Amino acid sequence: MKIAVSAQEKGLSAPVDPKFGRAKWLVIYDTETQSVESIDNSANLALTQGAGIKTAELVTKHNCRVVLTGHLGPKALKTLQAAGIEGYNGVAGTVKDAINSWKEGKLPKA
Repeated sequence: MKIAVSAQEKGLSAPVDPKFGRAKWLVIYDTETQSVESIDNSANLALTQGAGIKTAELVTKHNCRVVLTGHLGPKALKTLQAAGIEGYNGVAGTVKDAINSWKEGKLPKA
């Protein structure tokens, strides 16, 4: 299963970005292969509206089933839920910390 984490930089050691739609990077972790991919999301940084929806569409294109972030807006959450993707809010620390917290069931669902 693929997990997308909003991040300020590339990789597992990157700090989680508290903003989902305007996160500079999405770090995608595959729980089956343990592979890590960093996706540039900077195209959505300058959008005046709709950044969350565009980022949710990007997550969907990469076949992710879970999103971990600091905050998911209502429109982004609705877009993710329509695609069958679970969202989790209140995430902090590094991408690796976020993934471990999710695995341990410590994160609140959005």
